[in-house]
Amino acid sequence: MSMSDPLGDLLTRIRNAHGARQTRCVAPASRLKTDVLDVLKREGYIRAWRVEELRAGVSQIEIELKYSEGEPAIKEIKRVSKPGRRVYSKIKELPKFYSGLGISILSTPRGVMSDAEARAANVGGEVLCRVF
Repeated sequence: MSMSDPLGDLLTRIRNAHGARQTRCVAPASRLKTDVLDVLKREGYIRAWRVEELRAGVSQIEIELKYSEGEPAIKEIKRVSKPGRRVYSKIKELPKFYSGLGISILSTPRGVMSDAEARAANVGGEVLCRVF
């Protein structure tokens, strides 16, 4: 069965795994998901991730979640741009999330990046999700 929002599914799996205090979670692999996980790793929200090949053409991502003193590193993770309502933002109009404590992840012409990287590159795009 096809999935209408694969990125939303990944974010929900991470949210549910944190709620259940699990150290790892698994999700189907795609390039967009690996790009988003790269940003989460660079910003310090997850420990690591790796792609496992199940069989030819089918792979999955194993994500190692990060905890600090028993509390999840990700307090809130929310999908912004959805299949039914895409949200685009110019970089000058992109608001700071939680007064700059959280990040927004954007899909730009230069690739998937955090809001701070997008501001430095002066490029806007689709706001995929917000993480705090």
